[in-house]
Amino acid sequence: MLRSETEGILELMTQGRHEEVVLWSEPEVGYRGIIAIHDTTMGPALGGTRFWNYKSERAAVLDALRLSRGMTYKAAISGLKLGGGKSVIWSEGHNGDREEIFHAHGRAVESLKGRYITAVDVGTSPEDMEFVAKETNYVVGLPGSCGDPSPSMCSTSTALGVCHGIKACAAQRYGTSDLSSRHVAIQGLGAVGYNVCKDLVTQGAQITVTDLDTRRVQRVVCEFGAEVAEPEAIYDVCADIFAPCALGAVINDETINRLNFDIVAGSANNQLAQSQVHSTALHERGILYAPDYVINAGGLINVYGELHGWSTEQIKDKVTGIYDTLLWIFGLAESEGIPSDEVANEVAESRIVDARALLEKR
Repeated sequence: MLRSETEGILELMTQGRHEEVVLWSEPEVGYRGIIAIHDTTMGPALGGTRFWNYKSERAAVLDALRLSRGMTYKAAISGLKLGGGKSVIWSEGHNGDREEIFHAHGRAVESLKGRYITAVDVGTSPEDMEFVAKETNYVVGLPGSCGDPSPSMCSTSTALGVCHGIKACAAQRYGTSDLSSRHVAIQGLGAVGYNVCKDLVTQGAQITVTDLDTRRVQRVVCEFGAEVAEPEAIYDVCADIFAPCALGAVINDETINRLNFDIVAGSANNQLAQSQVHSTALHERGILYAPDYVINAGGLINVYGELHGWSTEQIKDKVTGIYDTLLWIFGLAESEGIPSDEVANEVAESRIVDARALLEKR
């Protein structure tokens, strides 16, 4: 686990069992990139590229480490033959041409010769991936494909998996997956959050939403009749379900005791600021938690399907299977009396250990 921001990067890599971190700089075009490879036991590391204005270089590295580890677990729990990786481009103060920045990123990805495959993530687009693809073949999510897990045109999106995950949570907590009488508070109205809203309203749910971008909020209010909460007030909304669909660490020491929800289930990565501490706190409060890398695996499944030539129906079937995966995890957690996040970690880790043992026998 990545426990402390005061520890050295090599120490954090050792704790998290990361294989490799690549730092790549091309100052002449304004590119500063970090690629973290967590584990390639199950297959090549796959994970998107995040373009973000981090507070510091260390914060960027820590985010890459955390996110890459989550991708390993996401692939393992979903039964995909992939490892976990992630790359971040630190955008702070950059004045470079975006096209040239992503060409440089492509060269960084190419240097790993297939150990890492990239795709879109927060702050990047399929068009950015076109620039990356000029320098490397190890990229998915190009325009016209289903590799971008966010747009509504791709039926096998992250949002589809999240909505099926929310239904699984409802079935576990209330005995029925019917959402027509449920109230969901949604934090973050980007491409995934918007589609989660759309799907939930279609199923009759009441929604309260928030986002720092008031244009996004207004769109959801106009289209779906959503109620609105101020960004900081979303934690105090009295609703059945909280769906974090923005950035991570929103369940933390300051927010956890404010939650008035039965369920936490959303698309954001690393929702728990401290995984063990806050998953235990949710468990003790009787709040059902859908482990983020389980419920938000739809995007990774999409990309995997693209790599292996799956049909749209094959991808959709795999994504909707998140419902059964979560019910299975909840059942194990209930029988063992431990948090669902702990069970998911155990399952993912055991699959990686088994795969490693199989490789060693060859």
